Amino acid sequence: MSRFLTLIRRDMLLAYRQGSAITLSLSFFVIVVVLFPLGVGPELNILARIGPGVLWVGALLACLLTLDRIFQADFEDGSLDLLVIGPLPLEALVLAKVTAHWITSVLPLIIVAPILALTLNMQTEGIWALTVTLLIGTPTLSLIGSVGAALTVGMRRGGVLLSLLILPLYIPILIFGVAAVDAAVAALPVMPHLLLLAGLSLG
Repeated sequence: MSRFLTLIRRDMLLAYRQGSAITLSLSFFVIVVVLFPLGVGPELNILARIGPGVLWVGALLACLLTLDRIFQADFEDGSLDLLVIGPLPLEALVLAKVTAHWITSVLPLIIVAPILALTLNMQTEGIWALTVTLLIGTPTLSLIGSVGAALTVGMRRGGVLLSLLILPLYIPILIFGVAAVDAAVAALPVMPHLLLLAGLSLG
């Protein structure tokens, strides 16, 4: 467990020192959400209706931007080989790196999401549901993305191939996440959608 936590701490420190991973995903997320109303108009009812989808798509794409960084830096400096042959099991190694990626690149999006939801005129029930669904669903984005990141590590322009591999697998998470928020706004049961999201994370 100590090696697992040490690896998470190491990757988090590297991400914070570089800074680009955090600022890139967060800036992209904010820009997408802020610019979207300019394209669809200022009607509050329309913004409230499409708000959950806009925020979820923005979070999904922002997460996708930084997936290639999960293994790339360690691959380039050779430390990935040392980690693979080290005492930490390979499954724990991947989980630690995915956890660090989620904390540094995705968690800031979840923190900012409720504020951006207010700009889209979302109701309080919808904002709470959005936050919960992002907390439950986004770890799955990082876990699935790690598969594509591992397959494309070391490839030139691997980001394009990574997107083609991963985006179709993100669709169920997007559907259930948005459906849960819509159900909360309509005063319908939300738990089935949350359980499906949790099942995807555990699966």
